[in-house]
Amino acid sequence: MKIFTKTKNLIEYISTIKDKKIGFVPTMGALHNGHISLIKRSTDENDITIVSIFVNPTQFLEGEDFKKYPKKIEADKKICSYAGIDILFLPTAKDIYSDDEPHLLAPSIKGYIIEGYRRPGHFNGVLQVVLKLLNITKANNAYFGKKDAQQLYLVKKMVESLYIRTNIVECDIVREENGLALSSRNIYLTDIEKQKALCISKSLKKASALVINGERNVDSLKNIILHELKEVRIEYIEIVNRNFEKIEKIEINNSIILIAVYVGATRLIDNIWI
Repeated sequence: MKIFTKTKNLIEYISTIKDKKIGFVPTMGALHNGHISLIKRSTDENDITIVSIFVNPTQFLEGEDFKKYPKKIEADKKICSYAGIDILFLPTAKDIYSDDEPHLLAPSIKGYIIEGYRRPGHFNGVLQVVLKLLNITKANNAYFGKKDAQQLYLVKKMVESLYIRTNIVECDIVREENGLALSSRNIYLTDIEKQKALCISKSLKKASALVINGERNVDSLKNIILHELKEVRIEYIEIVNRNFEKIEKIEINNSIILIAVYVGATRLIDNIWI
């Protein structure tokens, strides 16, 4: 495994790679089994796998957890080595960003709904860094998890709109045995809070079961989920189609139920694709 900390050096090295398929997994570190599933898929489907670890400052809003975001760099290096990746990219913010540079703006509508409404400007930072990383790595395939569903949608739209020659690969949510969606922020939860957080996946599972049994009304499903989430502080429950447009009735194979809640002081998101 080769480790690069400078963008220039990585670009120079990638320029020497010929006739090999490159897979790329962008992360912010504190790697868990969800990240490992992305890495494994990349190593299975590509000749070379690059993993980046970069806590991107431009996607954090004032008052969010940028400064305390979990950092486990030595453990992450070991995980990447054991996973068989070829290149680990560990840039600094000064290496990624200049003092005065162009900014990429998220779509003015779908970049400012749901997550974007609660975190205005968040997706500007996400798309800005993803564009840079795709240009740096020249990846044929880049792997993103479905847990960040709106991010995934916007990254795919950016790649399509800007004619970027990278295939964005959607990867399923990985959960603990108890159903809790894996997240680097789960480390913030106490044992009691982890138990409370289980209502998130339970509510999604219940909604999915109702859909299987014929329920299609969005408002009815929201009310069921609302009742199941009484142990946590709800930020939103949204049901949209996969183009992130509001719907009144569930469209099978074209709908997503999205949830954001606070468990104690920790903000968690989850979803289910229907």
